[in-house]
Amino acid sequence: MRKTIFFAAAASLMMAGAAGAQQQPAPQPSPAPAAPAPAAPKAQTPTIESVNIVDITELPKDTQTQVNQIVAQRGDAGLQTLRKSIDATPKVKSALEAKGISSAQVIAASLQPNGALTLITKKAS
Repeated sequence: MRKTIFFAAAASLMMAGAAGAQQQPAPQPSPAPAAPAPAAPKAQTPTIESVNIVDITELPKDTQTQVNQIVAQRGDAGLQTLRKSIDATPKVKSALEAKGISSAQVIAASLQPNGALTLITKKAS
């Protein structure tokens, strides 16, 4: 069950990134409002409180297939961006190094609102 939750979280993060990359339609001009609208509160990215590292082989076969499909859709550019972000974050990089893993083995990541970061890794084949 826990492994399925990890995958679901990773998949939602990857899909959120893909959705954010899509172009937004240009807004239609509208008459100027009588009073300025209050500023919308900005969504705050949670800080990383804990790092969980899961190898893809620990996931159920169906989940492994889904992760691999999502990784293939994201492509090498998305994977390189993820790995650069990991290398630029000392807390995450040191958690990987403590397990003898580098960012080159990370294929997916998910950050929960409570600050729990889950990294899915794959050993080089």
